[in-house]
Amino acid sequence: MIRAFAAVDLGATSGRVMIGRVGPDLLELEQVARFPNGPVQREDGLHWDFGALCEHILDGLAEAVRREPAIESIGIDSWAVDYGLLRDGMLLAEPFHYRDARTARGVEKVHALVPFEELYSRNGLQFLPFNTMYQFAVDERMPDADTALLIPDLLAFLLTGARVAERTNASTTGLLAVHTAEWDRDLAEKIGVDPRILPPLVEAGAVIGRLTPEVAARLGADLPVVAVGSHDTASAVAAAPLPSRESAYISCGTWGLVGLELDAPVVTDAARAANFTNELGVDRRIRFLHNVTGLWLLSESVRAWEAQDGTPIDLPALLAQAASVDDALPLFDANDPSLAAPGGMPERIAAVLHESGHPVPQDRPALVRTIVESIAAAFADAVATAAQLTGRRVDAIQLVGGGSLNELLCQATADSSGLPVLAGPVEATALGNVLVQARAADAAPVTLEGLRDLVSRTHSPRRYEPR
Repeated sequence: MIRAFAAVDLGATSGRVMIGRVGPDLLELEQVARFPNGPVQREDGLHWDFGALCEHILDGLAEAVRREPAIESIGIDSWAVDYGLLRDGMLLAEPFHYRDARTARGVEKVHALVPFEELYSRNGLQFLPFNTMYQFAVDERMPDADTALLIPDLLAFLLTGARVAERTNASTTGLLAVHTAEWDRDLAEKIGVDPRILPPLVEAGAVIGRLTPEVAARLGADLPVVAVGSHDTASAVAAAPLPSRESAYISCGTWGLVGLELDAPVVTDAARAANFTNELGVDRRIRFLHNVTGLWLLSESVRAWEAQDGTPIDLPALLAQAASVDDALPLFDANDPSLAAPGGMPERIAAVLHESGHPVPQDRPALVRTIVESIAAAFADAVATAAQLTGRRVDAIQLVGGGSLNELLCQATADSSGLPVLAGPVEATALGNVLVQARAADAAPVTLEGLRDLVSRTHSPRRYEPR
């Protein structure tokens, strides 16, 4: 019997609504809507165009129901850390974008109250200047709010009226205790956050609630919304068909999330110094990983060139040209903070190369090759560090997400790491979203390993051997 589920999968540059169909030997996706998503500049800073995002999602879900009336539930995943503030059920303002410059003030304020060493021992999170707790610390609307909801939870609230926090995404806020997976209310108070705004926590697979009558009428169906691994990386890793427990994973899109799946957190001084994070995965697995700047560097460069030329760029053709570049090319630090903001990426990369004493590639294919090789080198370094910090002997890398389509990146990652790279599935995040919903409906295997076995039987990866 084939069962159907709707997945809302939101990334930092685009969003999709997918129909997932699951059977004993079937796991497939049908994209019914794809829409742009990205930062918009407002008078007070960089925000998400949340109203437009909601409309796209509702339209996409309505189309999904029209195409597949047998859909049983809806699941939502998105990027981490960003949130909306509610008072009496009303959104106080558009959610800020994590690349807004205000986060720097939040870091200074929080670290003056609680040293980073103490933060790491309590939440296990790597230092990222946009983590939710830093945003909370400088959000002027916090005193007016009665609830804070991360983006997937906020969307679920708008669909159902229920206020909850799914644990995998809650673990990215900095306010979830690393050893108990419960809110650290004392830490919240220390940084000036009223812990009463933190909603009840739920596990991936829990039913959040049913659609409100108004939403059900618009979609043409009365459905439950099920909590999935609402942090997109948690969903992606849930669907990553790891060859063994010793294998590393890379969930590659705008960011590259590089790490290992563990049963318990690692909060040693060495892990803190290496800036590794302990985030929750589905079934409370630990995603021990490091955030590496991913295809953001390439997509921003292409966007700049398209604006300069006034015409679209054929990215596959550009990557093919880059693959044929034989010259020895310089590498740069893909995680350089100067590369975090949008705009002028080729010039920013050139500045980083110049400041480190390296020549700047003079044409686009050569610069693209430098970008890809630099990302791959950062991936390889993160895998090696993860192995060192955990004592694991990594045997392979499973690379999932949009980056798995980039043959140049996959081969460069294999070459840099000296490990085989298994590329795919490209839609791991949406697959993980669907699988958790299916499991909750008794339509998929119970264990995470069983879910991954279904992925491996239905989505064969492409293997890249190191050269």
